[in-house]
Amino acid sequence: MPHSLPRALAVFLTVVVATTAPILRAEEIPATASLPSIFNGRDLTGWTPPAEPHWKVVDGILIGENDAEKKGSMLYTEKAYGDVILEGEVRFEGEIDSGFMVRKPELQLQIGVSRSLKRDMTCSFYVGNYPEEAQAKRAGDLLKPGDWNRIRIRAEGDTFTVWLNGEPVSQYTSPKYADPAPIGLQIHGGLSMKVEFRDLRALELE
Repeated sequence: MPHSLPRALAVFLTVVVATTAPILRAEEIPATASLPSIFNGRDLTGWTPPAEPHWKVVDGILIGENDAEKKGSMLYTEKAYGDVILEGEVRFEGEIDSGFMVRKPELQLQIGVSRSLKRDMTCSFYVGNYPEEAQAKRAGDLLKPGDWNRIRIRAEGDTFTVWLNGEPVSQYTSPKYADPAPIGLQIHGGLSMKVEFRDLRALELE
């Protein structure tokens, strides 16, 4: 009898954790090889090049780099996506401010340093601010500076889930970002920066 209360409490806590933790199981989503490519590694076919000459393809890598005037730029797919799995590898060094854009109104997944918070917020969602529940607080332990990092976003219904290098790092739920839109890549204005992407893929979900 003396041990019945602690054991009951342990069972209760186990149930609470199991039922309240976000469902972020990577095995529930398709393997990378099964996702259709949206970047051919040669040119910007399938994308809408902006007026600014900030995007180029070199040796199979999509490079975004601003000019001396530090102007920002956006690169969007020609195709609009609603429910989708978006995946790609990104590489950067130093202080950059970039991101993946999905849906309409536009929802941003941050890559690099937030201009407002002055710290790296990679894989956190930006919606005019960074909601506490949508921050990737483990990303700093998983991010490989100066190397390729694989990011996967699953946008399904009102839920947006993110994996960094195969590990679940953030999840955001909001009915606001509901309409299909082109996928976007960002160069933020106001700082000198270079960001590289490769193996960009997107699978529409039925």
